[in-house]
Amino acid sequence: MDLDHEALVAFAKSFGLFYLIALSIGVLIYACWPANRRRFDRAARSVLDDEGGPWR
Repeated sequence: MDLDHEALVAFAKSFGLFYLIALSIGVLIYACWPANRRRFDRAARSVLDDEGGPWR
């Protein structure tokens, strides 16, 4: 089997595409997982509750 440059580029592009799609699906599942709701809600409120400012 003779692999030339164009075949390797095509393989790398398709592998990279599928890798990024799988990674995006994994992040979406993590962000929408019900057990993480409390952690994300607390993080969202902590930004709004910080009254001291960055110069504390």
